[in-house]
Amino acid sequence: MIWKTVGHNKSASIIKNIPLFSELSDEEIELIEHIIIKKNYAKDQIVLFEEDTGNYMYIVYSGMVRVVKQSLEGREQIITIHKKSGFFGEMSLLDGKTAPATIIAHEDAVIGLLSKDDFEKHLLSNETIGRKIIDLLCAQLRDSWAMIKILSFDNAEHRIMAVLERMHELYGMVDDRGGIINVKLTHQQIANYASVTRETATRVLNRLEKEAAIQVLDGKTILLTKKFFELTKTIG
Repeated sequence: MIWKTVGHNKSASIIKNIPLFSELSDEEIELIEHIIIKKNYAKDQIVLFEEDTGNYMYIVYSGMVRVVKQSLEGREQIITIHKKSGFFGEMSLLDGKTAPATIIAHEDAVIGLLSKDDFEKHLLSNETIGRKIIDLLCAQLRDSWAMIKILSFDNAEHRIMAVLERMHELYGMVDDRGGIINVKLTHQQIANYASVTRETATRVLNRLEKEAAIQVLDGKTILLTKKFFELTKTIG
């Protein structure tokens, strides 16, 4: 894969918002900003294949990306979605191994790349970075537990509801109507996340909407009503 520089963004606040770098000095942040390469990606363009993940850490400067596993038939199993200031691949910089996932632009995005060589040369010896790496490992473990919980439900409706609840935890906002998932997801993507068919996901989502547990708003974002959260309390 050929990487192309598309200009250096001067907004160090993006770097500062990344937990791994949040406690670094302004001088250290500026150094990171200078060694990062940025590239534009169109919606649904592959950012990296699994075999490319061992040499770079990736930072989302704008837009969103989805992290997926792909079956031999090409079906996506969504693991998570990263939005602006999100990052991925930091574990590959530590052990040099590839991540078992493909990264795809969920919408038009600008992605920054930090190479393994630069990470080791400029950052790995930093004690603050070391402490943050431990925090990130714990966070990733919690994310894995959340996915295991979703897939543990035998009932397709419960899986779909668990996916919606997880999306709200990660990307949601609250108003007097309930909780809004601030990420656009197609029925197919929700189905992939929950490991059910698209037809099943559509049937469940239509039923939840008919029961006033969810509401599709303008822009295709999803409102989880107070009834939705009442229902989730009954499924564990």
